[in-house]
Amino acid sequence: MRDFSEALVETRKRVGDAAVYLKIDQLRARRPLLETEASRPDLWDDADEAKRVTGELSVVLGDIELYERMLASLEDAETLHGLAREVDDASQEGEIEEIVAGLDSELRALELRSMFSGDHDERDALCTVQAGEGGADAQDWAEMLYRMYVRWAERRGFEVEEEGSTPGSEAGVSSVEFLVKGRYAYGYLQAERGVHRLVRMSPFNAQGKRQTAFAALDVVPVLHDDEVHVTLDESDIKMDVFRASGAGGQHINKTSSAVRLTHGPSGIIVSCQIERSQLQNRAKAMTMLKVRLADLERQAREDELNGIRGEQRRVGFGSQIRSYVLQPYQMVKDLRTDHEAGNVGGVLDGDLDPFMEAYLQWRRANG
Repeated sequence: MRDFSEALVETRKRVGDAAVYLKIDQLRARRPLLETEASRPDLWDDADEAKRVTGELSVVLGDIELYERMLASLEDAETLHGLAREVDDASQEGEIEEIVAGLDSELRALELRSMFSGDHDERDALCTVQAGEGGADAQDWAEMLYRMYVRWAERRGFEVEEEGSTPGSEAGVSSVEFLVKGRYAYGYLQAERGVHRLVRMSPFNAQGKRQTAFAALDVVPVLHDDEVHVTLDESDIKMDVFRASGAGGQHINKTSSAVRLTHGPSGIIVSCQIERSQLQNRAKAMTMLKVRLADLERQAREDELNGIRGEQRRVGFGSQIRSYVLQPYQMVKDLRTDHEAGNVGGVLDGDLDPFMEAYLQWRRANG
């Protein structure tokens, strides 16, 4: 009978660590308070408060259930291992090995989550992909990046809502704004913020020459209105209305319900087209604008401390965080972490977790 003692001891330590960073004791204390709140007859009189309470309760219950399930699996494996060792029953090896491997997989995912230390890492993410230098190739590249993030989100079970887009002059998109909804969406997508460089044989070049194109991803956490402390002057905002182009039935495409807001002083542009009425779209776009302005203030503070403003503004040569090379060889390489992958097609199809994990480890190591 194979001895799993060392693996089981190590797994118990990791499960114990998980109880600490998941804050299981605090969650168990918080649970009855939230359950009382959720059972209030008048809770849904305030829909936003009801969503907050039920959402938090769902997270609390999910983390407690995950921890207790892992602990129960570990205890089962320890008991089975002890009994099998007593009678030297090798037939139990497969089941014990399967339990240990399953726990390792779950704990690896949790240990990655433990690297999220920001105030808003658990939030949904509001993202914008913007084409940069490279003409039609850059616009096509921006659309490819958008598709890559949609595929990544689908792999994780996250929901994606396209808020608005501007078509490219020849191909692809000039810009696209989208919402990624899921726990830790912002925490993960922070790793992708910056300029992305593509090298390939251009389909838009008659001579078939190799072309370099750039596009950038910006990402901010989705905050509630009462969490965004930004004062807006309505005279600084220009509003345009247009017909929505996405899904939503006949009504949404027959009326000019989509809204685009342009903030003059900052140059920030946001749009929303997913709601049925112009009023609803404007309200959501205003919230998005406030979130972006709040993030702009945060960036300004960081730039002042780090002296990096000039490095991140230009979406072109010398400013990229990652390169995607399709010709003359195939390679994706992150220039911050040095993590690389040869399966470019897989990465463009949403296999981004290794890059995100490498970034989180690099960020923690570099303070």
